[in-house]
This record gives sequence, structure tokens and C-alpha cells, in this order.
Amino acid sequence: MSRIVVVKVLMLISFFILGEVCAQRSFSENFESETANFIWRAQDIQLETHFVNPFKNQNNNSDFVLQYQDTGGAYANIGFDYDQNFDLSGNHQFSLKIYVPSALVTGNSPNQISLKLQNGNLGSPWSTQTEIIKSITLDQWQTISFDFNNDNYINLDQNSPPPSQRNDLNRIVLQVNGENNSDHVVAYIDDFAYTSDSQSDNGNDPVYDNLVWQDEFDYNGAVDPSKWFHQTQLPQGNSWFNGEIQHYTDRIENAEVSNGTLNIKAKAELFTDQGVTKNYTSARLNSKYAFTYGKVEIRAKLPTGVGTWPALWLLGQNINEDGAYWDNQGYGTTNWPACGEIDIMEHWGDNQNYVSSAIHTPSSYGGTVNHGGQYLQGVSDDFHVYTMIWTPDDIEFKVDGVTHYTYYPYVQNDTTWPFDEPQYLLFNVAILPEISPTFTQSDLEVDYVRIYQESLSNDSLTASDRIKVYPNPADNYVRLKNASQVKTYILFNQLGQKVQQGSIDDSKTISIENIQTGIYLLKLKNKQGFTSNKRIIKK
Repeated sequence: MSRIVVVKVLMLISFFILGEVCAQRSFSENFESETANFIWRAQDIQLETHFVNPFKNQNNNSDFVLQYQDTGGAYANIGFDYDQNFDLSGNHQFSLKIYVPSALVTGNSPNQISLKLQNGNLGSPWSTQTEIIKSITLDQWQTISFDFNNDNYINLDQNSPPPSQRNDLNRIVLQVNGENNSDHVVAYIDDFAYTSDSQSDNGNDPVYDNLVWQDEFDYNGAVDPSKWFHQTQLPQGNSWFNGEIQHYTDRIENAEVSNGTLNIKAKAELFTDQGVTKNYTSARLNSKYAFTYGKVEIRAKLPTGVGTWPALWLLGQNINEDGAYWDNQGYGTTNWPACGEIDIMEHWGDNQNYVSSAIHTPSSYGGTVNHGGQYLQGVSDDFHVYTMIWTPDDIEFKVDGVTHYTYYPYVQNDTTWPFDEPQYLLFNVAILPEISPTFTQSDLEVDYVRIYQESLSNDSLTASDRIKVYPNPADNYVRLKNASQVKTYILFNQLGQKVQQGSIDDSKTISIENIQTGIYLLKLKNKQGFTSNKRIIKK
């Protein structure tokens, strides 16, 4: 074997053993869905990932949590394998909420929870373990965080380097009240999350640094008609959705730009339009710009008052909704929620200072399960920057740079991911029936909105960062999307051995029925020789 071939094989082995080096993805798991985001496994544990919260209170008002029931197994634990190896070199944090009722604990085990990281690719993953142990208080919800840079950690192998210098850890293990005991314990866990600012990059992760559309609101008067459309037509004849009781108007009294900001004004006033009289008015703006993938930043100050419901959000350009801008332009072909909805920011006046982000798809709508949020100080007194980062694989939500939710469905299909088509922005303030009788006016004030996308090179695989492989995991075949330039492929196993290769025809389908179950590297190439690597899982 030539030296060049040896190097290439070793590089591929490194790809699988060390993992892809890429910008670290934050994630969260709130257990509200009947199907968890990750495949949780249990050892000597009765595990339920969608259990009715038995201790719902102001410290955790979630409807569902994870139930962890240790019935005496010596090494009882739960966990899952992540699809990236953790980069712990930068600022990062694992966090969760936990409640352990004292009545459901036996023995003399310490009241504690440990988070362990291991290399799940090995036959003996525990041999690579690094662990942080934190004390817990019984009979109350509490938030516990784990930081492998600043907390005391324990390496099972004392010769292992510090976690911040490792790149082989991809398995998460949680263990309540230690091991090597037969004690019983029941725990309830919620809002498991990981955040990281690690920015190592292999060139395959999109970098959204090209400003493609914006409104700085540096003018006075009505909103710029080249950028915004007033949506005023009542749906279903006389009422807006979700019990909203306002008219949306195209008047400057409800949407005005002045002093460098846009003010969407919700007002208590008698107003008749389209033959219907209502007691409140507001504005609902549609952007005349639609895009696929990118970063949105909106600096805004929110209205206040029980019954107010401001939103900064997106809908599929293809939504079939009479009176909406893009439907008027002939794009309306798809009903909601199949068109997809991305809620960057929602705020309800009866939960002041809590901002929420959500995803609506055919797999999650109505009683939304794909959502997250955070409490902020003074959302109606101060401006905050609300950010959404939308890639071909996930959608991340931040406020002032702090991530509170990432939507990353394990399986992407039409029911979970209608987000490969253009979406447009909507800004509005709705009024709900519980509005106070003393309400007069409150404003959503927007300082700016900016949309960024990638700066694409003409000589690369066009949209190579956007090529999607689905379904993944797969049974007998995978298909490619956004892959018009891809001409050939090679499939490598975890040892770096080539197991299959071929040409890509117009169907953009690759058969994998003759390969064994496992993880593979799919290398795609265009006629100019540029490549894009994707990892696939054969079930």
C-alpha cells in the first residue's frame, strides 16, 4: 500500500473515531413530545421520556418530564449518543432540571446527580469516561449545570487529558445517587440542554455573514412599501386565528416609523372594516422578501399587558392564505402547517418577561411540542436582540447571544422538516379576549431587522453545504436534495474502507440495501472534482 493511500485511510479512520470537527451545535430536550428528540437508552432503569409532570409549579411549569426510576440496579443510568463529538475547548454548559422526592429514595446513597461523557464508538465506552458530580436538594425543582472547563471533573483513566483537550466524547450518561449500590430512587428530569460557543469549522457548516436584506427604520412615516405589505384581510370571514379579537389595519396609526424605530401599535378603539366592527386595532406586516436558510437578527422592545401577544416569525412562502402577500402573488399552494412556521419570538402578557420560540410542522402544531424559551429582564423596557439561525439541518434560537432552543429532528421528512423552501417574515401584535378592560395602547418597537446568508463561491459545489441526505437513518436507500451538480459518490465504512461507489442519476437515489447496519461516510463529487461529505446511518 502506498504512503498516500495509507494517509487517506488514516484520515477517514480519524473522521469516524475522532468525529467530524465542525461548529458545535447547541441542543435541548424538553420531553413535551411523545417522541423524544434523542434516542434515550436505559441500564437497570425504568425510563419514560414523556411522563406527566407530578410536581408542576412555578419553578417548572412543563406539562411533561422524563421519569427515571432506579429499582436497585448496581450501575443504573440513562443516556444517549450524540451525532457530534463534543468540543469542550470553549465556553460550554450542560444543564438540566431535576426533582427527586424524598419519599421515593431508599438507603444511604448521596443526594447527587452525575453527568458522564464517554466515547460511544468503543466496545468499552466507560474506559474513556470523564465525569462531574453535583449535589441535589430533595423535594424541589432545581437547575443543575455541568462545565468541564470550570467544574471539578473525574477522569476514570487518570492518564486521560483534560476534557477541554479531547475530541472523542459523544455519549452522555446521567446517573442519580451513584453506582455500586442497590438503593432505589425515582427522579424527574426536564429541559436537558447543551450550549457551546466553540467555533471550530471544517468548511461544511454554513457561515451566514452576507447581509442580504434589512430594514434599519432610518426614515419617518409609513413602513417602506417596497419591503413591507400590510395584511388586513380577515380570514374565515370575520375573525383571526387563535381567538384574536383585533382588526389589522394599514393605517399609520397602527404602524409608524419614527425616531429610528418601527412601532406596531395595538390600540383599544372601535373600528369597522370588511363589514365587521371590533374594539381593537393593530398591524400585521409581511416582508416582500423570502429566503431559504440564513440568520435573522431583530432588535426589539415588546409591548406589555395581559392579553397582548406580539410575535416576530416566519411562514412558508407557499402558504395558502387568502390576503397574505405571497398568496396574492400566486405562491399559495400549501396549507398550514405543511408550509412550516418558525416563531423567532412570542410573548404573552400574562407571562411577562418570558420569551418563547417554536416550530410548527405537521408533526407538531396546535398544542406545540417543539418549543423553548427563557426569562429576560425588562423585555418591555429595554431592547433585546432576537436571533434565529436556520441551516439545512437545524434551527437555533437565541436572545442576546444566549441559546434557549434548537430544533434538530432526528428524522427529517415532510412532517418534521418543511424547511427547505423559502420563508418570509411577519411582525404583528395580536389582542386576546383576556385583554384588560383598562387597556389603551402598547407598542412593539423594532430597531432593526437584518437577514444574513452565505457568501457562496461560484467554483464550489453549488449549495454543497445545503445538500440533504434523507431519510437518515435509512433502510434500503437514501435520496439527495439540492444536489443538481453531484455526479458520483463513494461510500466508506468506519474503517475507512470503500464499500460502494457509483454515479448519481436524475432520481438522486443511492441504494444501500446491500451494506450492513452501521455508520458510513458518503463522499459526493461534482464534475469539477469538488467534494462534500455526509454521514449516513444504515438501520
